[in-house]
Order: sequence, then structure tokens, then C-alpha cells
Amino acid sequence: MMPFDPTLFTISSIVCWAIGMALFAFRDKHIILKISAHGLFLAGTAILGIFAALLWQELGRAPMRTLGETRLWYAFFLPLIGYATFTRWNYQWIIYYSGVMAIVFLGINLAYPDNYDRTLMPALQSVWFVPHVIVYIFAYAILAVSALAAVKGLYLNYFRTGNDWSPQLADNLVYLGLGFLTLGLLFGALWGKEAWGHYWTWDPKETWAFLTWIGYLGYVHFRHHKPKKIIPAMWVLALAFVILLICWFGVNYLPSAANSVHTYS
Repeated sequence: MMPFDPTLFTISSIVCWAIGMALFAFRDKHIILKISAHGLFLAGTAILGIFAALLWQELGRAPMRTLGETRLWYAFFLPLIGYATFTRWNYQWIIYYSGVMAIVFLGINLAYPDNYDRTLMPALQSVWFVPHVIVYIFAYAILAVSALAAVKGLYLNYFRTGNDWSPQLADNLVYLGLGFLTLGLLFGALWGKEAWGHYWTWDPKETWAFLTWIGYLGYVHFRHHKPKKIIPAMWVLALAFVILLICWFGVNYLPSAANSVHTYS
């Protein structure tokens, strides 16, 4: 029995995000509403961060082993990225997207609660475990936002005429996300060398991680060499995110995953 209630932290974060997002729609009407919107949205993220820290301390290991635990970190990073993007470029829709997606991930964890196991297999007892997982989850959260920007661009192109949509947000997010994907690959290679004696083994997870990296690198090259072809670039970005989703959890359902060294359950 844990000395704290995970459900209480989860519900508190969801409530803060939900009320904060509702107040964002009226933030221009009064300064109190504006402060409350920002404060509650950040409070929801802070509460989840405190929960992750307490869980880390209680388990005696980084809570990054299971899909449920990675959903916890995804729900933590996504609102932070959404809030930072909103304050930098003033895209209000990104607040709602990041908040709703965080609530969805926590809702899945509420419906299917994790069995928090304190044990950690020897391969995961590495100094590279935490940085590898953290940078990947952070990259996935950033690139999820870039994918939504791509979908928005495609929607405006096909269903709205005379729009002046710019791919700048998608570009900036992909540049940042690709940097963290690259770090994730490097950290994973170093971890693999320490745990299994090889930097790269073409494991199913490694293969799809490489394909994900190639997909976003392809987008960057396409935008550089054909800057005026925005719509094809947005299709490339959307496809890259599909590959990312397969890499994240779709690989677990492939027959080859049974022999994967990345299967820890």
C-alpha cells in the first residue's frame, strides 16, 4: 500500500487542467480570469510532477518501465510544451490540445491502473535508462504537437479558401523534436552497449526508432529543398507521426516483439 493515493493526484491534475482550459476562453474579460487560467493550468502540471517525484521515491526507481508509467510522463510534458508554445507564439488552440490529450492519457491510467512493481530487471539498472526514456518522451510530446499543426494546415488547405496559414510552428517543433530524437538514439546506443554488449542490434524497437528518426529528418530535408511545397511537407509530417506511434506502442503488437530485448513486462 502506497503512503499516498495516485488517484487523488491524477483527478486533481485533471480538474485543474479542465477548469484552467475553460477559463482560457474568457481570459480577456478580466485579469482575475486570466491569472486563474494560467495558474490552474500550471497547477495541474505541478501536481502531476509532484506525483511522479513521490512515485519515483516510493518505488526506488524511475517510473518509466511500463506503458502506464510512460503515459504519466507524456501527460506531464505535453501541457508544459503546450503552455510554452502558447506563451511564445500565442496559439490558443495548443492549450486545449495539450490539456485534453494529457487528460486522455491520465484517464486511460485511471481506467487501467498500473501495478507499480518495485523490481527492475538488470538491463534497466543503467545510468542511461532515465535520460534515454526522458528525452524520447519529451520528443514524442513535442512531435505530437507538430503533427496536430500539420493536420491543421491540411484541413485549412482542403476545406478553407484564402487562408494564410504558415508552417513555421510545425517547423520549429520538428527541429526541436528531432534534436531530442537524436539524443534518444545516442543514449539508447550507449545503454545497449552497456547492457547487451552492442551499440545496435536491429531489434524491432530499434528499427522503428530509426525509421521514426529518418521520417522527421526527411521532413527537414524536404522543407529545406522545397520550401514552397507546403502541403506535401505536411503529409510527410503526418506520416512521420504515424511511424512514431508504431514505434511507441504499435511494435508491442508485432509478432517479432516477442523476442525483443525492449520487452520488459
